[in-house]
Amino acid sequence: MYAERRQRLSVRMRDAVALVFAAPETIRNNDVHHDYRQDSDLFFLTGFEEPESALIIAPHRDEGDRVILFLRIRDAEREIWDGHRLGVEAAPTALGVDKAFPIDELPERLPGYLHGATRLYYGLGRDGREAHDQTVLRGLKAARHMRKKGIDTPGDVLDPQPLLHELRLIKDPGALDAMRKAAALTGMGHRRAMAATRAGLRETQLQAAMEYEWLVRGAQRNAYTSIVGSGPNACVLHYRAGSRVLEDGDLVLIDAGCEVDYHAADVTRTWPVNGKFNDQQRALYALVLEAQKRAIDHCRPGRTFESVHDLTVKVLVEGLVELGLLEGEVDTLIEQETFKRFYMHRTSHWLGMDVHDVGSYYLRGTSRSLEPGMVLTVEPGIYVSPDDETVGPEWRGIGIRIEDDVRVTADAPEVLTAEIPKEIADVEALVGSAPLEI
Repeated sequence: MYAERRQRLSVRMRDAVALVFAAPETIRNNDVHHDYRQDSDLFFLTGFEEPESALIIAPHRDEGDRVILFLRIRDAEREIWDGHRLGVEAAPTALGVDKAFPIDELPERLPGYLHGATRLYYGLGRDGREAHDQTVLRGLKAARHMRKKGIDTPGDVLDPQPLLHELRLIKDPGALDAMRKAAALTGMGHRRAMAATRAGLRETQLQAAMEYEWLVRGAQRNAYTSIVGSGPNACVLHYRAGSRVLEDGDLVLIDAGCEVDYHAADVTRTWPVNGKFNDQQRALYALVLEAQKRAIDHCRPGRTFESVHDLTVKVLVEGLVELGLLEGEVDTLIEQETFKRFYMHRTSHWLGMDVHDVGSYYLRGTSRSLEPGMVLTVEPGIYVSPDDETVGPEWRGIGIRIEDDVRVTADAPEVLTAEIPKEIADVEALVGSAPLEI
């Protein structure tokens, strides 16, 4: 799978060189590091998870010298502390690369791999990568001395996004397999959270019950920090689970997903703590669900990415007018963006190795058309601020979002997260059915 991805990239590169570095390790506090996660681009091309590594792809070189990995050498003392290292000798066979060298040799070897290339694909200026930038610039300077001898060297340093990130945007079978697994495990977590819900739990306890389900079943990590908001906290878009106690009559909103083999799920569900929506909660939930269903069905080839959001906004605004939360003509309210009091975020983003995945949303200034193999979220919501005195008190503090992961196909869209309950009757039946006892 990784060799095939490298080959597809090589075909697009022609006589260019691509250089991709591992993600840096980051300090959490004192001498403790944050849990390490490899750079998505490097993992996409190699499946290699160690830090302090770099990959060169040079299709213009002779066969057997086109895919080069630089990595840490074996070190018995450090491996006692940090674990096994693959090492230079084992890398070619283990990873299917042509050659491997110690990472310390990259600065001296890089100029040679730039000889004969007309362009270099490398992401200059990325946060925390200043040392890598200097290595690249020095390598380019050294390589360009060979122009006096008639040897081509890169005249341009280009962002890899138009090539590498567009490859990642269209999911191959390996990516889709991982995303389906992540969706299935995420669903187990969300269902457990619904079943465990009862008044008196803290938000963090509900989060722990959910995340246990996917971690114990093989997910490597969360895809992002879980959002678990109860009552008025559900109106805070990026709220982190805290110590607030769930109360009878609250809604709880959970936006959370796990990661499997470096591929993410991203799911939001909203449900009543006591297992029954009240009239206002039910009305807004039904509206958000209707908007989501229509937007999901809209995710078909030829439709633009932007049109998914436009349709969602139209359905939501029509419903808010009908419920009396907005007043005026629907088209005028949309044009004036009055609806942003209640719906202030976009409907979709790409999903894949990164929860907000790579790939352009616009091509030449125009919203791009959806294509088979793309995966995007569909996540409408309505949030009525607890402080909004323009609406009746019965509406205030209600926050609702419903989010699924949708694969565009040649026909009807595939909802990767379809097994996670969201119909009102199904949600009410599940909530509190297996309460978490502390």
